Amino acid sequence: MAVSLANKLVVGISSRALFDLEQSHRLFETKGVQEYSQFQCEHENDPLEEGMAFRLVRKLLSIKDKKGEPCVEVILLSRNSADTGLRIFNSIEYHGLNITRAVFSQGESPYKYAEALGLNLFLSADPTDVKNALDAGIAAATIMSSTVGNNKSPQLRIAFDGDAVLFSDEAERVFKEQGLEAFTEHEKTKANTPLASGPFKPFLEALHRIQQGFGPDDAPIRTALVTARNAPAHKRVIQTLRVWGVRIDEAIFLGGVEKGPVLKAFGADIFFDDQKSHCDSARQHVATGHVPHGVGNR
Repeated sequence: MAVSLANKLVVGISSRALFDLEQSHRLFETKGVQEYSQFQCEHENDPLEEGMAFRLVRKLLSIKDKKGEPCVEVILLSRNSADTGLRIFNSIEYHGLNITRAVFSQGESPYKYAEALGLNLFLSADPTDVKNALDAGIAAATIMSSTVGNNKSPQLRIAFDGDAVLFSDEAERVFKEQGLEAFTEHEKTKANTPLASGPFKPFLEALHRIQQGFGPDDAPIRTALVTARNAPAHKRVIQTLRVWGVRIDEAIFLGGVEKGPVLKAFGADIFFDDQKSHCDSARQHVATGHVPHGVGNR
């Protein structure tokens, strides 16, 4: 009988997001695939250092239900070949990560396997792979370079922007094309009309399903909406979440205030935003994933 991952949160991670492969990636770009392959094989027993999403992955893998069963499956999606990928699997074993499934696509983009594997989220250091995954309907983000520390709490804390991430970019298009005043009036008029889904709604729903197995005080996951909206544009967001029936633990309406320090105060293990300017602020304080979706990225 085939193994089913249907009841788990399934996260795909690229090798460059999980481990620090920048030295060997530069070798690949400057010297080519043959020298890169030789280097990886010669160093296959040298453990790789932690990458930008390593600590997030460790926390994801630690989440268990009330019966002690893992709630999350992490699958490696790598452009390496199986031969050069041996160093990555050796590093996974060295760091004690419970990752047993992998795709090694030998130079081709591995995003094409995202739907077949039932991914709820795909994290990569390659913006093209991320964009292709988003176009295929998978929540995906480009992990941005950051040197900040991690949230030491055992609880996984995930923060989301709203428009073009959890929600569609409908309202953001009004803002971009007509300005703040028109945006505010549009959202007041549409206050009781739920926003359409954005690319990260299914991922939020998957987190919500895990949270439902716990009480409000012992949930292993805490979520936050951190948005540039403020009153009166907040009403439509709240009504939308009610209609969806999903849980957001904290909602922060900033009205243009810088997001980075607020995300640090929340203790986010990762923050997802479509706007590069917000991502640049956030990555000074927390791990950040850029979501190249919506009108702001066209």
